[in-house]
Amino acid sequence: KEGDSVISCSYPFWTNGPPKASLMKFIGDNLDGYATEYIAVPETSLTRAPKNWSHEEAATLPCAGLTAWVALVEFGKLKAGEIVLVQGTGGVSIFALQLAKAMGAKVIATSSSEQKLKRLRELGADEVINYKTTPNWGREVLKRTNNDGVDHVIEVGGGETFGESVRCTKLGGHIALIGVLSGPAASQIILPHIFLKQIRLSGIAMGNHQHQKNMIEFLDQSSIRPIISDRFPLNKLSEAFQHQIDNNHFGKISIIVDNNLCSL
Repeated sequence: KEGDSVISCSYPFWTNGPPKASLMKFIGDNLDGYATEYIAVPETSLTRAPKNWSHEEAATLPCAGLTAWVALVEFGKLKAGEIVLVQGTGGVSIFALQLAKAMGAKVIATSSSEQKLKRLRELGADEVINYKTTPNWGREVLKRTNNDGVDHVIEVGGGETFGESVRCTKLGGHIALIGVLSGPAASQIILPHIFLKQIRLSGIAMGNHQHQKNMIEFLDQSSIRPIISDRFPLNKLSEAFQHQIDNNHFGKISIIVDNNLCSL
């Protein structure tokens, strides 16, 4: 309504229901992005922001926040007491950790940085694993779950991590395939493990407007706030991207646009 703070929808035309090719144009790709001082968009491509959130906080939601929400809640049907594995410390993984803990789940988190593992602990991760010193971390996850495995994997690594994700997913568990940071091709033939373990595999790329509204209703009742580690002015956008590529961030990066902010 008039006066509301609003956030964009990554897919302006996908309002509800399953994805269709005709609805899959999204901002920053087929449509103009938001790295600009002004932009004109139809009101149907916006939803309200969570109550009492700053513009900077709300800007983190349409991509990273929504992807984590769809992976765990809309597709994953997360329940209290289940175990979630998150990979790394990017925006999606940090949101997934926060959502899982808020919903009563246990979280196992991986990173190659001992400093970041400490911060993951501080955010509520129940178990942390250094995947650099423990390259076969899937076996370590099984060890820490009495050989049962995890209910959900937030898979952002891609080719080099997918095999370990399959290894540590429990029978009938769920893998949300979100990123391919380590490459698009898996290094092992693991298809038999997927069907023998009856794993559900979901490809997640943000979500529709109703998913976003559902997430905002939950956040209105939650104490969750996004983790923003770095801020760059708009004229330093290329430096912000390089900061992200170098994996120096923890959570989200904000871009300052004339004293307002958007999220990277």
